[in-house]
Amino acid sequence: MNSDLKYLLTPLPEDIAKLKGCGDFTRALRVIDKRLEKELPHSLKKRLELERYILKDIPASYPYDFNAALEKCQNAFQSFTAEELTELWEMDAAEWYYIDGKVHFKEDIIANLVKTRPHLAARVKDPVFKKDKEGNFSMLDETIAKMKSSGELACRIRIKARLKLKKQAERAGEMLRVHMPLPVEYAQVKNFKLLSTSHEPALVNASDYPQRTVFFETPCVPGETFFVEYEYTSHVKYVEPKPEAVLEAQPSFYTEELEPHIVFTPYIKNIAREIVGGESNPLARARKIYDFVTTRVMYSFVRPYFTITNIPEYAATGLKGDCGIQALLFITLCRCAGVPARWQAGLYANPLSIGHHDWAQFYVAPYGWLFADCSFGGAAWREGATERWNFYFGNLEPFRMPAASEFQFDFNPPMKFLRHDPYDNQGGEAEYTDMRLENGDFETSQEVVSLTEL
Repeated sequence: MNSDLKYLLTPLPEDIAKLKGCGDFTRALRVIDKRLEKELPHSLKKRLELERYILKDIPASYPYDFNAALEKCQNAFQSFTAEELTELWEMDAAEWYYIDGKVHFKEDIIANLVKTRPHLAARVKDPVFKKDKEGNFSMLDETIAKMKSSGELACRIRIKARLKLKKQAERAGEMLRVHMPLPVEYAQVKNFKLLSTSHEPALVNASDYPQRTVFFETPCVPGETFFVEYEYTSHVKYVEPKPEAVLEAQPSFYTEELEPHIVFTPYIKNIAREIVGGESNPLARARKIYDFVTTRVMYSFVRPYFTITNIPEYAATGLKGDCGIQALLFITLCRCAGVPARWQAGLYANPLSIGHHDWAQFYVAPYGWLFADCSFGGAAWREGATERWNFYFGNLEPFRMPAASEFQFDFNPPMKFLRHDPYDNQGGEAEYTDMRLENGDFETSQEVVSLTEL
């Protein structure tokens, strides 16, 4: 199924695009089904088949109409008004979509506003929001200072991850196929050990497989939970790359396009030229791109990536996006500017919490592969934490579990049906041998069992 993703580059017919734009998803699906009964060009047929999945996924991400979103904001923030919500909507600061012709807001509107709008974060009624945010920044600053002092830092991290079908998706006795992510043993990951699993694995991917998983194939037992527990060492060294030390000869790998997202469209080419200007040094070029993404692209939670048909342009035109969208924009602009760049993603696992996260790597000789975390860098820039902002260009703390070293890579074995996230894998995926599981049919979770500094 991943090979079909390139057909997202095919434009939608105008009538279907108009129905989608006003949120008439039921009619749009009906029109698509009628259109698919006709003889169509192959690329258009594939595009419409993909759009059927997209149109089913979008509404679930936007459950709150204006009044429901206003009530949630008024419960979360002191003296919040309808005029403020309207302003956030029109500024595109609160992620929204039209559903049946009316504006609806994303389910995580409060968390997004607290994370990105300091004036609202100062007015939260529950101080736990600010405590978590400030605690994370303080921990990162301490970790960065330690890395700069010692030159490196390593942690032994033990994680337990779970996947469970929801009751409506359980089909007792039917063969279930489950993929759960594991760390790719490369870059900063060393000494991986698979400790335990809930079921006997049908396959554990090779240590360097680009989207590494443990694969289970077993009959469904209602109420059953799949789990995997593992540990590994994350070892990172501090580097302070200098433009004057950059070699004249540079590699050309990881500078190619990868449809449908890492594509050098006219707009991407234009802004890449605008950002790098006449700069020829690849390290300086990458820094200019990092500065653009971290200072001009506002962090924002977004709908599922599969529902966005060109992720870098989405970020570069709307000037917003979450960690993966910012990482992919950085990668695309770097490649367009001749700087090798690639994906790295999985979990951010620290002493305080664990969560899904994406970031990037770029290559400059003689330094080799360097890290770039644009979302962490952007948060630092917005907070005025210049040292942390500079750190995340070239460096990373050790609180990472990279489960994907390549973007848009197929599972091994491939899934029979389209994945919910065909680009990345942080929580896991599941399907029956004869049926795709729909959005919301299963839930995943992760916990840090232990984290020890070495």
